[in-house]
Amino acid sequence: MFVLGIVSSGNLARMLRTLITASVLLVSSLAGAQTNPSTPDAPRQANTPTDAPLNPKVSTVFIVGDSTARNGADLGWGDHFAPLFDTTRINVANRAMAGRSSRTYINEGRWDRVLAEMKPGDFVLIQMGHNDGGDLGGAKPRGTLKGIGEETQDVPQTTGPLAGKVETVHTYGWYIRKYIADTRAKGATPILLTCTIRNIWKDGQIERDMGYRDFELQIAAAQHVPIADMASVAADRLQALGPEKTAALFPIDHTHSSAEGAALNARDVAVALVMIHSPLAAYLKP
Repeated sequence: MFVLGIVSSGNLARMLRTLITASVLLVSSLAGAQTNPSTPDAPRQANTPTDAPLNPKVSTVFIVGDSTARNGADLGWGDHFAPLFDTTRINVANRAMAGRSSRTYINEGRWDRVLAEMKPGDFVLIQMGHNDGGDLGGAKPRGTLKGIGEETQDVPQTTGPLAGKVETVHTYGWYIRKYIADTRAKGATPILLTCTIRNIWKDGQIERDMGYRDFELQIAAAQHVPIADMASVAADRLQALGPEKTAALFPIDHTHSSAEGAALNARDVAVALVMIHSPLAAYLKP
């Protein structure tokens, strides 16, 4: 009351306008922070299923990816993929790992373990990108060089399997081509998948590309590899749902979905495979 008594009505009006403007800017800032397009850390992994033995008499489809494909017990789409298939005729092996990029999946020896399981006639679904924009070194060195060329950068590492060494980091495209070449060398079929869609909206439209789509398409064309565009299938579905209903499928953050969202992503992958007439479509349940 004392302050109001010594402030003129004109000055008071200007003060109120300033406070209102500041409040609007603060709300806008907070809203922007909530939709930051950077990739969040994968949720803590608990109750992750152990890998079941594979039937050596039938072909296997391997899933190589990150937490969007395997996240805890059932929050990755790969955990909902097997029920879509006739598993008496084909194995479904989800070998994705939360928090990995196309680079770190290889560096940690995970890709070598998949290759050890692989045999002629198998299939490999390759979906990487969510973590490839990370740092090249430091506490969490998982990023790759942007692009698909042969550029490299030598980076001293202080943590992880290459701690104490200088690592030659390659482009995203280089790592994806390695997956393709190694798969073909085993007599198996590589199939690229576009990245899962994030719950990020702008001007009423959901994000359809997190920065790797063109790279994926270029690699697929140059390497004559099929690419299943599950991102477009998922984006169309989520756009039809709208922001409010889509948000319910992403209770953790804008990248990681609920179990229901993961199941829907699995169906989107299956639809995308059918759309490109993949041989895998023949193994889907009616």
